[in-house]
Amino acid sequence: MPDVRLGTAPGRWILLATVLGSSVAMLDSTVVNVALPRLARDLHADMAGLQWTVNAYTLTLAGFILLGGSLGDRYGRRRIFLIGVVWFAVASVLCGMALNVEMLVLSRALQGMGGALLTPGSLAIIQASFAADDRPRAVGAWSGLGGVAGAVGPFAGGWLVEAAGWRWVFLLNVPLAAVVVLVAARHVPESVDPDARGRFDVPGAALAALALAGTTYALTEAPGGRTPAVVIGAAAVVGVAAAAGFVLLERARGRGRRLFGGRGGREVPQPMLPLDVFASRQFSAVNVVTFIMYGGMGVLFFLFVLNLQVVGGFSPIAAGTALLPVTALMLLLSARAGAFAQKVGPRLPMTAGLLVAALGMLLVGRIDKDSSYVRDVLPAVVVFGLGLSAVVAPLTATVLATADVRHAGVASGVNNAVARAAGLLAVAAIPPLAGLTGDAYNDPSLFSHGFHIAMRACAALLAAGAVLTFFTVSSDALRAPTGEQVEPECRRHCSVGAPQLQPEPETVPAAPAGHDGTKAAPPQP
Repeated sequence: MPDVRLGTAPGRWILLATVLGSSVAMLDSTVVNVALPRLARDLHADMAGLQWTVNAYTLTLAGFILLGGSLGDRYGRRRIFLIGVVWFAVASVLCGMALNVEMLVLSRALQGMGGALLTPGSLAIIQASFAADDRPRAVGAWSGLGGVAGAVGPFAGGWLVEAAGWRWVFLLNVPLAAVVVLVAARHVPESVDPDARGRFDVPGAALAALALAGTTYALTEAPGGRTPAVVIGAAAVVGVAAAAGFVLLERARGRGRRLFGGRGGREVPQPMLPLDVFASRQFSAVNVVTFIMYGGMGVLFFLFVLNLQVVGGFSPIAAGTALLPVTALMLLLSARAGAFAQKVGPRLPMTAGLLVAALGMLLVGRIDKDSSYVRDVLPAVVVFGLGLSAVVAPLTATVLATADVRHAGVASGVNNAVARAAGLLAVAAIPPLAGLTGDAYNDPSLFSHGFHIAMRACAALLAAGAVLTFFTVSSDALRAPTGEQVEPECRRHCSVGAPQLQPEPETVPAAPAGHDGTKAAPPQP
């Protein structure tokens, strides 16, 4: 039984290792966006290269994150966490040494694999190490400190880009990772899931990653006109076929069968994604809303900082910190939004939040070369942050409440993967469709025009998500049908980057209680 107390020295060491480890991985996503204009100039990258710089990391992270959690449960959470930290540090060195954009993209993909190993482990270590009555406070502290790290990240990234160059955005991960390894190896206890059994669904993970890779490649390269149509078509076919194969394979795994028949004593692997989790129509609907919302957000976070630097003439530091109000509002309002949704149901706050966030995106889309931060940027990001603060916590709560209690961990992992896949595919598709291809970042007028189109498209996505929420999400969705509801861990902040990775596996009576979701990552401006 876990017995570490939060106020003791062992508890503080565990918290340090998990907070710093998860922050290293997630801050990289934050600060890379700030560095994009500088690295594009140095490596002679076009818009597709910048898209792949962002998407290569998200692709492998989304494709393997569920597998990473399973490996930790089976072979030791601390062990897999440490392997992920070291893997991430080595990949960061390769990113910092990149000689061209192709090397950078491959290194970013390796970073994502490391992130898939370490990210699920941080919350799992806390859950497995702390005493039950200290666990919510431990995760609250982890969440709050992660939010602070997310707020500091853009400023630190902008300062690094200006003072030392974009390569140090990656190289700084190495000393931080060294601290994590030293602390975790000495002070974090090992833990495993004694009930973990069966073989791993490695083919399922491979098919999921291949489906995302093929689709992303086709969406990214098609508008540029430089890749042969037959190659793009082949990538699209491979992506769609892999997606279909993944569904068939997981269905067969869930029924305890082999996809292609066969005999023998080897046990059929457990499915990476039990499809019966989608038996709840509410759960399926909320995941569609998640896909729509995080797709729009992913495009905004990718283009916003670029637009401020390319069109608005902002410095990397100023551009990197422009979204800080979103982080501050999430920290202040997420818990209140969750508690309000617990009282009135998730439908109205989610619908209203999505509409307000869509309005914020429209205001963001008006930012051009003559815009000032106080007059134009600040009001836009405040409106967007208010909308986001209203929707993320109820959405996270609804995901957990509408899934069967026995699938709580899988449900949260699925929702996280959906959010990351949405950002991946939207960043691949929307900028090129808005005309942001080739060397568009070198032409402020062209970039500004494409940015306005992209923001209107993202606002339309969020508005569609609001309509879908209103007609598909029940006001009673937070009241589980069994008379119980899952009490989420995070009590301060819900992630902007993606929903939670792992919920608290305990239940509480059905009487209303404060609910604000959990977090997988600090905010990603």
